[in-house]
Amino acid sequence: MRRDPRRDLLAGLTVAIVALPLALGFGVSSGLGAEAGLATAVVAGALAAVFGGSNLQVSGPTGAMTVVLVPIVGRYGPTGVLTVGLMAGAMLVALAVLRAGKYMQYVPAPVVEGFTLGIACVIGLQQVPNALGVPKPAGDRVLVVTWSALEASAKNPNWTAVAFAGAVAGVMLIGARWRPTVPFSILAVIAATVVAQVAGLDGAKPIGDLPTGLPAPSLSFLDPGALGSLLAPAVAVAALAALESLLSASVADGMTVGQQHDPDRELFGQGLANIAAPLFGGVPATGAIARTAVNVRTGAGSRLAALTHAAILAVIVFAAAPLVSRIPLAALAGVLLATAIRMVEVGSLRAMAKATRSDALILVLTAVATLALDLVYAVIIGLVVAGALALRAVAKQARLAQVPLDRGDHSAEEHALLAEHIVAYRIDGPLFFAAAHRFLLELTEVADVRVVILRMSRVTTIDATGALVLKDVVEKLNRRGIAVMTSGIRPGQRQVLDSVGALGLLRLEGREYATTPEAIQGARTYLECAGVMPPLPAQASRPVSEETEETVG
Repeated sequence: MRRDPRRDLLAGLTVAIVALPLALGFGVSSGLGAEAGLATAVVAGALAAVFGGSNLQVSGPTGAMTVVLVPIVGRYGPTGVLTVGLMAGAMLVALAVLRAGKYMQYVPAPVVEGFTLGIACVIGLQQVPNALGVPKPAGDRVLVVTWSALEASAKNPNWTAVAFAGAVAGVMLIGARWRPTVPFSILAVIAATVVAQVAGLDGAKPIGDLPTGLPAPSLSFLDPGALGSLLAPAVAVAALAALESLLSASVADGMTVGQQHDPDRELFGQGLANIAAPLFGGVPATGAIARTAVNVRTGAGSRLAALTHAAILAVIVFAAAPLVSRIPLAALAGVLLATAIRMVEVGSLRAMAKATRSDALILVLTAVATLALDLVYAVIIGLVVAGALALRAVAKQARLAQVPLDRGDHSAEEHALLAEHIVAYRIDGPLFFAAAHRFLLELTEVADVRVVILRMSRVTTIDATGALVLKDVVEKLNRRGIAVMTSGIRPGQRQVLDSVGALGLLRLEGREYATTPEAIQGARTYLECAGVMPPLPAQASRPVSEETEETVG
């Protein structure tokens, strides 16, 4: 923090200017009011900056969290949201202690992109009532609320609110392309507030009175009897906070050189922030990608920038609450509409859609689920579908191919006789539940021969299902009078085969061999004993030289 404090202080000031309208807007959208958004930005922003795992992360209320909170407010009221935030904070601390942060890397990119696209759509739709200047209709389903707001606006349009929202959003979007470093959001909000006050426009409804300061910390909202019913919403909030915070910290790392966040410490910091924020009337918080990106782009190098951002917002709460209370709601709606539009990375979406059909399907499914259901269900659906498609792709890599017998020291006539009675198969890739039954079907249809040799050196992995299927194959072929011999079983696969009894069956009468040439020689000996082939001459009965699986067949 002492390395370049001037640069960090300037970055913190810039982020605070950008964060002010967002904190107000997300507080209003959550249903707890603008003061809740400001309290969250101050308290959670400061604690996450000190105790979090990223030097550049900026935390506070976010649009994604707002999407989750709206139905909680509708069902349990403001006190339910505060209790959920407290419980979610405790869960995040528990995740940090369990060192669960590393698992973020397993979330596929199409799920993240679809999740972000769905959030952007929901945030935009949530602003429709304020942008149209109509009272927010009852309900927590964003599509239903939006449609009701459009119907109300059609009956009694408020063109002043529409103009304010459209003008603020337009200034932000155009200004970002013209001068990306200029905080057009605060400039547009100030201009809209001045115009509304000077012109005395009735259609520009203001935020309303804000308290001049933070309330004293209190646990009066906590109802122990409601903890059981709030457990599921708390899990959803904790999951979203972990996902968004770690994603935001990863984005910050990618925008810089030499910065690397600690995922477990980040979860711990976010947990403390979410435990403290409800005590001051704040909503649950996460790492904010938009504000973190502004922080990085303006040159922040340490936690001092995020702390400065929280301190400046605290000064605004204590010194400028009367001025902030006059900001038109439609202007804040315009800020959030522009923010939602800027969240959509068209280039990334196009790349994902062109990558593979599976990626495109996961992206669209996650986005639609986010819009129609909720964020946690959307992520779960995306992960389940992504996992199923990944298993399908891996299962397709499993191959069962018949390979020619190695000639070894056999004559042409003897080799032809061996090939008449022996067939060799090489198993490539994973032998697990998703591919095992196809393997069983192919192998049990083998032609009528006396010996089957299974070359297993290229089996990459095997699970209990694969081992059971292999055992079933051996038993079925043995019942048909076909001896099964194996070669190249890896040490790491023996435990699985042994646990289901397959290894003992494969070792029946010494039919397991280290190499394929040894297996062929063993098959030759078996055929001799069965009277199918004549014994080798004495000079030809020497053992076949060992060769590696890569050079045989």
